[in-house]
Amino acid sequence: MQETNQQEPILAMLKALADESRLHLLRLLNEGEYSVGELARQIDLGEPTVSHHLARLREVGLVSLRMAGNQRYYRVNDAGLAQFKQLAAIIERFPHRPERAASDDQWIAALGWDETDQQVLRAYTHNGRLTQLPGKQKKMLVILRWLATLFEPEKGYSEAEVNAVLKSVYEEDFVSLRRDLVDYGYLRRERGGGKYWLTPAEPA
Repeated sequence: MQETNQQEPILAMLKALADESRLHLLRLLNEGEYSVGELARQIDLGEPTVSHHLARLREVGLVSLRMAGNQRYYRVNDAGLAQFKQLAAIIERFPHRPERAASDDQWIAALGWDETDQQVLRAYTHNGRLTQLPGKQKKMLVILRWLATLFEPEKGYSEAEVNAVLKSVYEEDFVSLRRDLVDYGYLRRERGGGKYWLTPAEPA
């Protein structure tokens, strides 16, 4: 059926937009053209992270790229946005799928963290997997702190092994997660990136 064939594009777009930072970027780009550096300053994220988010939006046709020398400029892809609106208008005709089962959050309580941090984990995970990445740094640090618990102390990991651990909980943005774990000091990386290990806990 035509509706079934249209379901995959709208699902891809919805997944790309299921992130606070990407929604913010799309709103900004709808106002005009921006470079990566300008966007990074607007939403208070690093340029590599912004570039990754823009790549996801480009993949689904919502953002277009213009090169000017070595500078990259982004803006909303009007045709892609129009397609998204058209598909969203018929979303109620797509085949019904069973509702997702309630999330088992016992593992969150088992961490023994304070209630505020537990609320962040409950909001951004389902059955131990990330559903989206927070747009605010404070909440993102809670997510990174949890991800660090997935790694064994004093064990060395190759980049492929780190990726495998992260993909087990969030396949879409595991590259950004790996980079953020290093940038915020939860993981350490050997010069050249050949080996990773969990940052040792400071003595009490």
